[in-house]
Amino acid sequence: MGALDGKVAIVTGGTSGIGAATATLFVREGARVVIAGRRREPGERLARTLGDAALFVPTDVTVEADVKAMVERAVEKFGRLDCLVSNAGTGSQAATIAQKSGSVINVASVNGVRAGLGGLYYSIAKAAAIHVTHCAAMELGEKGIRVNTISPGPIATGIFGKAQGLSSDEADANPQLAEAAIAAVLPRWQALPNVGRPYDIAQAALFLASDASRLVTGHNLIVDGGIAAGWPAAAVREDLVQFRGPFQAHRSAAAQ
Repeated sequence: MGALDGKVAIVTGGTSGIGAATATLFVREGARVVIAGRRREPGERLARTLGDAALFVPTDVTVEADVKAMVERAVEKFGRLDCLVSNAGTGSQAATIAQKSGSVINVASVNGVRAGLGGLYYSIAKAAAIHVTHCAAMELGEKGIRVNTISPGPIATGIFGKAQGLSSDEADANPQLAEAAIAAVLPRWQALPNVGRPYDIAQAALFLASDASRLVTGHNLIVDGGIAAGWPAAAVREDLVQFRGPFQAHRSAAAQ
């Protein structure tokens, strides 16, 4: 028996990275899933791989008509809608969900809670997305709709390659480039020594979509290996060596 048996979910940004991993895990756990995204070929390929429990619907979440059609297609195909994983662009509006109870999961970023790791506008937008979750959770709770956010740290997906000028297909096909780049800075950023992968975020989404989290709403689940919690001990040790340097040099000079 899967954690999502009988549930129907939409995963936006579902053609690669975190979205594709989430759609795959949800199907494995018994859900029927609408994969929404702009790139038809990888979306249809993933849906074929996942079988009858998956459907790809071409969607640009910045276009309201696309979002409306996406929700309508999900209900038409699978008869209901229990969960929306908003993982792309500006996200879809929670109010478009056509059932009286369920779950909305917004994917934000650790940049929304810790400054200095991302660009100004990106970080501000992610912080706003987290607070939108709080507001929506309060407004929709009486309808039985739970609204939560996942804030990932650096996850080895194609998004980093795209930012460095690779094509979408090339970046998605070479996640090891992102993994190497993240590993290079990990010791100074993150307490845990593990590079984050899409499956890590998919597991968090599974929890928030399942009945195991039925009393969890308005929550920002940070999945970042400890970045938001503080400075890694190894980085602090190195900094403390430099900090103590002037005092040690002074004592040494005074002792001569």
